[in-house]
Amino acid sequence: MTTAEEPCPTGGILAARPLRPSRRVSSFRLRPAAAFAGAALAFVAVALAVGAPSPLFVLYQQEWGFQPWLLTVAFAIYAVTLLITLLIAGSLSDHIGRRPVLIGALALQVVAMLVFLFAPDIGWIIGARAVQVVATGAAMSTFTAALVELAPERQKKLGATIGSTAPVGGIAIGAFLTGLAVQFVPQPTTLVFVVLALLFAAGILVIAASPETVQRRPGAVRSLIPRLLIPRAARSEFAGAIPLFLATWMLAGLFIGLSPSILHGVFHLDSGLLNGAIVAVPPAVGATAGLLLTRAPARRTVVWAMAAILVGVLIAAVGIAAAILPLLFVGATVAGGGFGAGFSAMLRILAPLAPNDQRAELFAGIFLVSYLAYGVPALVAGELIVAIGLLPTALGYSAAIAVAAVVALVVQALRSRR
Repeated sequence: MTTAEEPCPTGGILAARPLRPSRRVSSFRLRPAAAFAGAALAFVAVALAVGAPSPLFVLYQQEWGFQPWLLTVAFAIYAVTLLITLLIAGSLSDHIGRRPVLIGALALQVVAMLVFLFAPDIGWIIGARAVQVVATGAAMSTFTAALVELAPERQKKLGATIGSTAPVGGIAIGAFLTGLAVQFVPQPTTLVFVVLALLFAAGILVIAASPETVQRRPGAVRSLIPRLLIPRAARSEFAGAIPLFLATWMLAGLFIGLSPSILHGVFHLDSGLLNGAIVAVPPAVGATAGLLLTRAPARRTVVWAMAAILVGVLIAAVGIAAAILPLLFVGATVAGGGFGAGFSAMLRILAPLAPNDQRAELFAGIFLVSYLAYGVPALVAGELIVAIGLLPTALGYSAAIAVAAVVALVVQALRSRR
């Protein structure tokens, strides 16, 4: 019989309670451990698809000859559509169940990959990106909640950790593998998008065979009204975590959104492999740090992580200003470790504060703030590059990340003393 965890009044998770079996019972159901592993891999595939197109944009520009500002439009479509989707569909799975939302999101991902594959011009690429983002926004908070609920009883922290590191690690894998494909494969776009479509099709099968973790409840249509509602028990921690979300995801925006331009404009390098590597390093190191520090005290980890982001982004800024590529990679590595460790630890603090039927709504709020920090500064930077130049923009962006990291460090250090 399918089970769900009973929320504890203090924010923890008590013993599992049975859910009523659905009238439509599949002839095959994965065991909870297998469903947990399969859901984690499907979530990685969603994040992998987020990072995968970045190294391909240079190829599209060379092939179709469109204006550089259209790349900013592609990025803007991603950020804006994701935010709208999180506001509208972020809590839908709390009402209709995790499985229907995830299956629909993965099916949309297949459609987006096929549009990418057959796109004849940049307009179709922007449209494919929009479809992909709707799917990603619907999947992001739902996958994160489902992983916490599907995790073995003694491994609930592991579920929260994977939920926070999967987006980070997936972006890294996607960007790096696409960079390799650009460098060494004759038809990189075909390989990338066919493989992703197959991964999403496999994910649909896994989710269809997984147990449901929440009961249906009224209010599904009402939940589609755009809103941001954080569960009462999590509001104080959520407010204190906002500077951390700004620092971590602004860092991601710097390396994912601007680093290929920095390599070209500052270092005069046009290597698909290097483009993929510089995009991949921070999230790859971040995912590793998040997984390795699962058992470390969360609050202490958050404080040290903000210090790592501060040091790393300063090193990277010196590397950019002096055009010293090894320093840029060292800074990306140090800051990336702080990104993954800090975001993962913060989710470990926040996740137990929401009951099962409000957890997706909590994660929708987290990802809404995170992706605002990821998208909006990068869009502003794209406009500033035209107005004041690439180097001043990159250094100003780095300074803004440093300020956010300092504020987050102070806030979390004060909370640690309490």
